[in-house]
Amino acid sequence: MTDLETQLTTLEQAAQQTISDAADLDQLEQHRIQFLGKRGQLSQILKGMGKLDAADRPRIGAIANQVKEAVQSCLEQKRSDLQNEQIQARLASETLDVTMPGTYTSQGHVHPLNGMIDLALDVFVGLGYTVARGPEMESDYYNFQALNTPPDHPARDMADTFYLPDGNLLRTHTSSVQIRYMEEHDPPIRIVAPGRCYRRDTEDATHAAVFHQIELLAIDKGLTFTDLRGTIKVFLERMFGDVPIRFRASYFPFTEPSAEVDVQWKGRWLEVLGCGMVDPNVLKAVGYDPEVYTGFAAGFGVERFAMVLHQIDDIRRLYTSDLRFLKQF
Repeated sequence: MTDLETQLTTLEQAAQQTISDAADLDQLEQHRIQFLGKRGQLSQILKGMGKLDAADRPRIGAIANQVKEAVQSCLEQKRSDLQNEQIQARLASETLDVTMPGTYTSQGHVHPLNGMIDLALDVFVGLGYTVARGPEMESDYYNFQALNTPPDHPARDMADTFYLPDGNLLRTHTSSVQIRYMEEHDPPIRIVAPGRCYRRDTEDATHAAVFHQIELLAIDKGLTFTDLRGTIKVFLERMFGDVPIRFRASYFPFTEPSAEVDVQWKGRWLEVLGCGMVDPNVLKAVGYDPEVYTGFAAGFGVERFAMVLHQIDDIRRLYTSDLRFLKQF
């Protein structure tokens, strides 16, 4: 056995013993550098290869490779053992009892107004209507004039309006969305327009200066009041169930004829929405020919539906952000 063979055998034994005694991964890395590093013991031994006879070099080279592989295998095994020890130590220090109940995180709820809007839109989208939206700050033209309500029209008293310094206003209804949509689309159209509206009402248990409204509009050839009745009936049956419904003659400047709709709810008639056939003047304002097209429209207050269906006695409860109230929904 040559001197190099002896050195290689000794190195392998020393490396295995030293590596097995490593206490942590940092110490193990130091041992790797000590034995297999660029300036490690194996590299120093192999510098003596040049002094060997040519016949001995292949054999000694093969032994050196075997020693290197053995040391590397020992390093990998020790590294795996130390990593497992770290994991076990961490698990022991962070004991988790999976049988214990977790920490409860309170979840949010859909606000009763949002829930009512979602339910109503679901009905109309199911009937083929498209959801349309428009600005809350409107011009007098879109809010009144295009809806057959000129400046001197007495119907303006029905909506006490918030006017802005620049002459615009906060919309009093979402009917303005209908005009904007018709200006940009050719018939036939079927839209439902949800949104926030504003009126100078004195706030009490049933009135609010800011409220939500949903309006629907259908324009096509040959639409009649019967189509309107059928649409309203489907909607109200979805909201209130199979209850008696009645239509009463009424007045709105942008529909003719117009009607109020009541449902019989808990033993009394309850007014729930207004509707009617679109006035020909409204169709003319957007460039539709009233001799060719007819249409119907309807609108209702979301707060009123929420108060009736959830038995809420004061509209102000919907806006006070009282968690004791909101957690009921």
